[in-house]
Amino acid sequence: MHGRDHLDTYLLRVLHTLLTEQSVTRTAVKLGQSQPAISNTLKRLREITGDAILVRGKSGMVPTERGRELLELAEQSLAAMERIARPPQQFEPASSTRTFHVGAPDYLDAFFLPNIVERVRRLAPRARLFVHPLTSGTDFLADLEQGKLDIVIGNWLSPPEHLHISPLFEDDVVCMLGAHHPLARKGLTLKHYLDMPHLAPAPYASMQRSMIDQSLAEQGFKRKIQVTLPYFGLVPYVLMKTDMVFTTGRQFAAHYAEYLPIRIVPAPVPFPRMRFYQLWHERCHVAPDVMWLRRQIAEVGAELPQLARLEAVQG
Repeated sequence: MHGRDHLDTYLLRVLHTLLTEQSVTRTAVKLGQSQPAISNTLKRLREITGDAILVRGKSGMVPTERGRELLELAEQSLAAMERIARPPQQFEPASSTRTFHVGAPDYLDAFFLPNIVERVRRLAPRARLFVHPLTSGTDFLADLEQGKLDIVIGNWLSPPEHLHISPLFEDDVVCMLGAHHPLARKGLTLKHYLDMPHLAPAPYASMQRSMIDQSLAEQGFKRKIQVTLPYFGLVPYVLMKTDMVFTTGRQFAAHYAEYLPIRIVPAPVPFPRMRFYQLWHERCHVAPDVMWLRRQIAEVGAELPQLARLEAVQG
């Protein structure tokens, strides 16, 4: 039994050749070894595996049942060893069948994620993309570390320091109102803003206090949050039917204002710009496939400001 922990590449290669050639002589010739050396190695392999591996048949040697199983295992092991020793392959998006996992808040559903999906479909049509929601129950740090997520997109004021980070886009903070709202044309004063009922999203990560509330608190203000919604996609439909106000980024607001009776008005409080970025773990920092996906996401982010400028020109 002692030999079990001494199965090296040479032994695997001999085992594989013996089982494919089914002959000690041919194995010796093929591997450039002497016949006695191969006989000794077969003996050693028999001790390690506890099986005869090859037995005499009518015309030469034939593999045992276990021998046939070992042939398959030896092939897999040799292929794995070759892959370990080989430098990582370049990522070929056009032929890849990789499944990518991205964590993102549904805030990005309308104007950002569809552009990422479009890019992945066009450049890597056989790859699969799973977008996972970030909720207050998501432990995205553990998911990144374990490889359940490749990338997380977020806008936390203080992102975890041990992760890699790259900025995607910045956005001005504005207010959204239903077009029927009496202040939709006039705009909001600070008094209006603090007196009005506010609509707010549920926090999409437990460690995160809303950037809006944090910023207001720093200026000594507090808004009246009357309704909290689990999905950003519901926001415009609630605004269309109520007297509420929603404070958010311009990209998000502009998307809905284009299609629905929604008005964008300047925020009466100075807010810092919203900063979105992608985060990833050291484990996939140099993985060619994840590097490729990060580049696609970054390019989608880089195109966003042009979209906003176009809307401003057309509007």
